[in-house]
Amino acid sequence: QVQLVESGGGLVQAGDSLRLSCVASGRTLSNYAMAWFRRAPGKEREFVAAISRDAFTSYADSVKGRFTISRNNVENTIDLQMKSLNLEDTAVYYCAAHRAPFLSSRPVLAHAYDVWGQGTQVTVSP
Repeated sequence: QVQLVESGGGLVQAGDSLRLSCVASGRTLSNYAMAWFRRAPGKEREFVAAISRDAFTSYADSVKGRFTISRNNVENTIDLQMKSLNLEDTAVYYCAAHRAPFLSSRPVLAHAYDVWGQGTQVTVSP
């Protein structure tokens, strides 16, 4: 079973950039589609970005053009580069793994993901 640990969260100002990282242990990530989700205060968990085994990506409309998801199967890491952060990006960000039978699979629904990290807090101030 793969274990995921996120890092890189923090307090930033609106307009700033931040890079989140997710390190996997236990199994290689090459067999997994990976994603980032977030949960803002008082809101449901929502999809942010996903990347398939062969590096195809999907993004939520709210982050498209500002966030970039990437993966490094050698280092077993998934990154989320976030730019032009705004107040609505404040949330706990979670890394998730989906055992994907197909190379280009990258689900956007949370229930498709089998493994979750503990989350990292991102707070954007005015």
